[in-house]
Amino acid sequence: MSRVTEIFGSMVFNDVVMRERLSKEVYKSLHKTIATRSELDATVADAVAVAMRDWAIEKGATHFTHWFQPMTGITAEKHDSFLSPQPDGSAIMEFSGKELIKGEPDASSFPSGGLRATFEARGYTAWDPTSYAFIKDDSLCIPTVFCSYGGEVLDKKTPLLRSMDLVSEQSVRVLRALGDTETTRVLGTVGPEQEYFLVDKQMYRAREDLMLCGRTLLGAKPPKGQELEDHYFGAIKPRVMDFMRELNEELWKLGIYAKTEHNEVAPAQHELAPIYTDINTATDHNQLTMEVMKKVADRHGLACLLHEKPFAGVNGSGKHVNWSLSTDTGRNLLDPGKWPEANKPFLLFLAAVVGAVDEHQDLIRIAAASAGNDNRLGANEAPPAIVSVYLGSELCGIFDSIESGTPYCRAKAARMTTGVGAVPEFKKDSTDRNRTSPFAFTGNKFEFRMLGSAFSIAGPNIVLNTIVADMLGSYADRLEKAPDKDAEVDAIIRDMLRAHRRILFNGNNYSEEWVREAEKRGLLNLRTSADAIPLFVSKKNIELFTKHGIFTEAEMRSRCEILLETYEKVNAIEAKTMLDMIRKYVLPAADSCMRGLADTASGLEHLGIDAKKGAQARAAKKLSALTDALYDEAQTLEKALAEVEGADGAQKKADAVRDVLVPQMAKTRAYADAIEADAAADCWPYPTYGNLLFGV
Repeated sequence: MSRVTEIFGSMVFNDVVMRERLSKEVYKSLHKTIATRSELDATVADAVAVAMRDWAIEKGATHFTHWFQPMTGITAEKHDSFLSPQPDGSAIMEFSGKELIKGEPDASSFPSGGLRATFEARGYTAWDPTSYAFIKDDSLCIPTVFCSYGGEVLDKKTPLLRSMDLVSEQSVRVLRALGDTETTRVLGTVGPEQEYFLVDKQMYRAREDLMLCGRTLLGAKPPKGQELEDHYFGAIKPRVMDFMRELNEELWKLGIYAKTEHNEVAPAQHELAPIYTDINTATDHNQLTMEVMKKVADRHGLACLLHEKPFAGVNGSGKHVNWSLSTDTGRNLLDPGKWPEANKPFLLFLAAVVGAVDEHQDLIRIAAASAGNDNRLGANEAPPAIVSVYLGSELCGIFDSIESGTPYCRAKAARMTTGVGAVPEFKKDSTDRNRTSPFAFTGNKFEFRMLGSAFSIAGPNIVLNTIVADMLGSYADRLEKAPDKDAEVDAIIRDMLRAHRRILFNGNNYSEEWVREAEKRGLLNLRTSADAIPLFVSKKNIELFTKHGIFTEAEMRSRCEILLETYEKVNAIEAKTMLDMIRKYVLPAADSCMRGLADTASGLEHLGIDAKKGAQARAAKKLSALTDALYDEAQTLEKALAEVEGADGAQKKADAVRDVLVPQMAKTRAYADAIEADAAADCWPYPTYGNLLFGV
């Protein structure tokens, strides 16, 4: 334990380091910016830069980089050394406040959705002092925002920071109206659970689809999958435990609160969960977590798969974002407390979230939209594409009592007994959990379960912060004018329920009955990303984000374009990879297998055995028929790919992917998998599902 506390945050220029290395005046100024998000005093930058440089060099760093989060969904960095030449031919290590505050990467090659032309290359990165600098790979990494020469936002951090300020401002308005005079800022807090697969690195490298696409595009179902449910929370294999042990240490050095680790449902699937922290920090930390997972896995002869659906037939991987709001006085606004029916602020903030999610179902769905996640949502392992909110019986009962104007009758607290004398009794929770809900209240937070494992959590949190802030703003308008605040809170909740009760659902979201019921309620069912993404630039959504200064309309349209283009490109790459594997590996393997069967049959004929109706001949005929069908389907797939690439514009390309390419890929795969199921093991050219899922 002493080692854990010694290494924790050792590679982070955090508050402890700042106190030690900055003068009182500089520390006080910087700390004020971090705590209150007030404007940074630029005069402190030089002092901070010198302290950062000296600390980083002592830790072995030779370079610095502005670390930013472009619209690729991953991070970016350009490294410069601290080295500065001197007139006498020597060199010194320098790092100035100017270099700390501003960087100038090339902005032309990052996704911009038409905001920037290739010849308009200049871009800027600007220091985000609210996120601690850290050392990675012998470089001082400085978290920054990223914009173009014209000021257009080209990253995920800038709108995230704006949305955090917005939800704080509107939350404080509500709290002031309810008599809270102490809170000055409200922070969104997040704990993102990260699911992932680990497979043997040599097997990974033997599969073109895993290397290029992050998931298997072909693969017959193995004899065993997750049917026995014996992997979930099971004993962790030694090789995986060694990986987890090093992963924890590397994350702890970076100040990441890695807390929980366990086996997940599918074979070879695992999960890591951190302790909650503010949204900005949590977003940076999750990006780092995904990067470190891959690096550590590689050192252990493993490959870490973060795709939402690496394997057909077993559960895919999600990223559950646990979201809440907390005051700077340490109060969780979504904590119901001992008497939730009397906790007016809690009920009001709860109502704001429920109303916001119903009002903006489309944005919630868009926040979980990607080509990879389309393979996972609704597959009886993850929430469907229909958005709903789970509150549980107790909170729904409280809302019902407010709506009807009758007192809430609390159920008597129950105790759990096991019938084993040595096992102590314990308090039973007042409501159950619902693992099928896409957006569930889980005690003192909401768990947004629709996200895919490879997602940046910036986008979903921008959406949550903005829609909840917008709803809170409308509540504040009413409360600030109301003479009786308690009565107005009840009135707001009644109005919310009348308008948005349809979004509440405590049942099984996986059932077909719910799909039919949701349709009756008028809830959206945006089954694919191609259906959802275009709604981002609806009139309603443009008005929402531009009103609050989160995006300009041009920035929204550019993001819509980027999302559609990414959806099309990912699917096109997968289709090309599938064709490549079929032509280079599957068809030759089938031919080889048929030759072996023919040779065996011929040998039997030489022995005077009639092999024309024997097993070898029948197996060869079956493989031949499957091979012919696969060849034809591959030809059709190539035509479907050409249709996508020939479509005019991002939306038409995405539509063609959804309607033509993806269905044809499924048809083509079915024949390839059927050939694999019948082919001899020594003929097959790459590791099977059984090898991959149980080979670690």
